[in-house]
Amino acid sequence: MINKSVRVVLIAAAVALSGACTSNGSSSTNAAAVLPRTQVTVESATGAHRFDVEVARSAAEQANGLMYRTNIPENGGMLFAPYPAGGGAPRVASFWMKNTPSPLDILFIRPDGTVATLAENTIPFSEAPVSSREPVSAVLELRGGRAAELGIAEGDTVRWKDAVK
Repeated sequence: MINKSVRVVLIAAAVALSGACTSNGSSSTNAAAVLPRTQVTVESATGAHRFDVEVARSAAEQANGLMYRTNIPENGGMLFAPYPAGGGAPRVASFWMKNTPSPLDILFIRPDGTVATLAENTIPFSEAPVSSREPVSAVLELRGGRAAELGIAEGDTVRWKDAVK
């Protein structure tokens, strides 16, 4: 038989764990679904900068993005390609930071591979829209501050290989 104080601790632990789920039942911890990865290179005035990123292709993967992540590697991130999910004509992208505790640099990429818009150090948990301001065909999210550290700017060229599992 479990004594009352142990039972209270177990109930508290169960409540805490149940709070770590979103309304759709996915975990809000740093554990993420296994997504394919790819190498991304950003060619800037300061040189070629390489990143090893996850690739979000489906609408669900793109909707989740880097939400709940607190451990984004220095040269990690997420590529949304194609954008919009499933392909189609480029369109104006609008992202937000709801449920995203880490600041991000968001690079909105034109069909020709150049950075159309760069949103630096977006505000964690903000619901304010972050817009590409023009039609784009891909989006790259990096750890907040990396673009400034590396001298990445609008107009730079972004390339990537096909994603691998």
